[in-house]
Amino acid sequence: MRKIEEEIRIKLDEIEKKEGVRILHAVESGSRAWGFASPDSDYDVRFVYARPTKDYLRLDEPGDVIEWQLDETLDINGWDLKKALKQFAKGNATLFEWSGSPVVYRTTEAWEKIRKVSRQYFSEKAAVYHYYGTANNTLKEYLQGDLVRYKKYFYALRPLLAAQYIERYHKVPPVPFDELLELKMPQELRTAIDVLLEKKKQTTEKEVNSRMPVIQAFIESETIRQKELADHMEDDRNKDWTALNRIFRATIC
Repeated sequence: MRKIEEEIRIKLDEIEKKEGVRILHAVESGSRAWGFASPDSDYDVRFVYARPTKDYLRLDEPGDVIEWQLDETLDINGWDLKKALKQFAKGNATLFEWSGSPVVYRTTEAWEKIRKVSRQYFSEKAAVYHYYGTANNTLKEYLQGDLVRYKKYFYALRPLLAAQYIERYHKVPPVPFDELLELKMPQELRTAIDVLLEKKKQTTEKEVNSRMPVIQAFIESETIRQKELADHMEDDRNKDWTALNRIFRATIC
């Protein structure tokens, strides 16, 4: 693990040097951040970067995404600061997860200021729709057969529990799966999840196993319930760009 982390930090240095950018925040995203990685899981590294001020004043603006590496071990890509702030304005739940990841490879004081401002733009409706959509897509694409990949259960369970967390506490849900498990749930479901967690530690990414009825039933019913909940929520997005514009100028100057 330490060897991989050091390699990731070297890659981040390479990105800054070759792309001429400043990385503000770099984290682990996906199963390793959530706490249920398989033995052969890759490393999903996500970062937000800022370019020199002059690049934001060009008519031919540089691209707003850096896709650096994708192989069996490392998946590294990042977003430009301008793109990230626009996504915060939309209530992008994925970006809030990057901001709250427990595995941080690099961060800055500038990002901490951005993170504080971003709290004003968390949208419960946008987040619940995102988590519903993630769970529903996983259910439809990967959990319909008699045999399933156990990792895909977590790709449905975690977003549904995150949506429940928002419903109960009205704030950004925690990234680690074990913190979401602190939510009140039927004992039968909790026992099944504990069994699934143990089995997951011993299975690879592509291995398939028999469906788990209790977990399957929860995913199917809760997906429907969260869709209905999101449909009836009021649009709570913060449409005032003042704070985001201010932090953007402060960061690039």
